[in-house]
Amino acid sequence: MPKGIPNKRYTPEFKKQVVEAVIQDGLSYQEAARIYEVQGHDRIQSWERIYLEEGPEGLAVERRGRRSTGRPKKLPSKVEEDWLYHHPVPPDL
Repeated sequence: MPKGIPNKRYTPEFKKQVVEAVIQDGLSYQEAARIYEVQGHDRIQSWERIYLEEGPEGLAVERRGRRSTGRPKKLPSKVEEDWLYHHPVPPDL
């Protein structure tokens, strides 16, 4: 996409409409991309995967940015205090 043109955002309702057209009407991803003016058929393919795995509600989830590194987040101090209270650290010998 040329510089200076922002990515187009699609509503969850629009995504649902496109995916259901692919499933019910038997449209290919390329046909659906052309008819609904979606940039890239791979985008519709990912919407379909989300729709089938999570249902229509999954299309409303914002999935932008980097994925988590898997590093656990630091516990809130209250949770840490409670855990230490119930699991005391033995004194050094």
